[in-house]
Amino acid sequence: MRTSYLTFGAPLIEEDEIREVEATLRSGWIGTGPRVARFQEEFRSYLGVPHAVATNSGSSALHLSLLMAGVGPGDEVITTAHTFCATVNAIIHTGAKPVLVDVDRDTQNIDPEKLKGAATKRTRAILPVHFAGRPCDMDAILDIAREHGAYVINDAAHAIEAEWKGVKIGRLGDASCFSFYVTKNITTIEGGMISTPHEKWAQTAKIYALHGLTADAWKRFSDDGFKHYEVTVPGFKYNMTDVEAAVGLCQLARIEHWAARRREIWQRYNEAFADLPLFVPAPEQEGTVHARHLYTVLIDIDTIGTSRDKVQSELHKRRIGTGVHYTALHHHRFYQRKLGVCEGQFPNTEFIAARTLSLPFSPKLSDEDVGDVIEAVREVVGRRRPQETEP
Repeated sequence: MRTSYLTFGAPLIEEDEIREVEATLRSGWIGTGPRVARFQEEFRSYLGVPHAVATNSGSSALHLSLLMAGVGPGDEVITTAHTFCATVNAIIHTGAKPVLVDVDRDTQNIDPEKLKGAATKRTRAILPVHFAGRPCDMDAILDIAREHGAYVINDAAHAIEAEWKGVKIGRLGDASCFSFYVTKNITTIEGGMISTPHEKWAQTAKIYALHGLTADAWKRFSDDGFKHYEVTVPGFKYNMTDVEAAVGLCQLARIEHWAARRREIWQRYNEAFADLPLFVPAPEQEGTVHARHLYTVLIDIDTIGTSRDKVQSELHKRRIGTGVHYTALHHHRFYQRKLGVCEGQFPNTEFIAARTLSLPFSPKLSDEDVGDVIEAVREVVGRRRPQETEP
């Protein structure tokens, strides 16, 4: 039994981040300023994309990108039923109708055949979710989008490092939206980013992200002199701060080093769990790069004779924190009422939702931490408990 609780998704914060935040605070510029500009440029360079716009969250990045695509009332946006609520909420905030489709059971990504069947003349955009960092089938998605004259906006919250056939996800489609929440592969505490090939989208997103002003705060208050502004649209308060960007700059510098550590832990988990009554993540598809944001297993509840929630509770007792990604969207009563969806409509999503469990997975984990996770999982899942009832 561990003496300390192993928190799920704990970020790795090192001395560089602490020093950079301190320097930012001492600089006198803690709002949107030079560090945000640097972070945007370095993230843009990492992806190899023409434009990058920093935001205060991945959710606001999604909302802004949909607005840049002109999505609004009367439009439809197709996405997956297997995602976090932020994906669908962003669509709802535009006034458009979210159209949910099922996923492939193995990849847990949107099923191109289901996507094709859902596209109509009202489809304004397709919003694929690259679940756990695994890239979706972008060839199929882009083909369907072209056929229907729709935009492709990637929910790449899990997929900073992900590549499809040698191209980073952030370079594919019309926009990609990233999250730097505390559990993500790199963090700014809270924050997000939009990458796009469209210069007009990038410039307009910057305006919308800061109240609809024609010039952002850095340009208005820099040593170049005060710049008067005009409100052009009723924008939002979606801008990133320099304090957040200070953390992100340090984190981005280590992203590939941490990716290598994630691969090591991934492989160790795969080997340790190969003989257990659970399903480990599907192999990485040839020609792709998996960002390995989450390590999710599917508990074989029929074999072990108990529920995923019971397994999660038993791991908690052993001081191992876990996550659930996700409760199926159509199981939430709000979306049932709002979208007219119901149980039984997306069987693969439901299968996953009842069994999925995300294990601790972070470069912060020591080899001893990984060993503790493996020992606890083997103890809890490695024996059958047919006498137990559902919680």
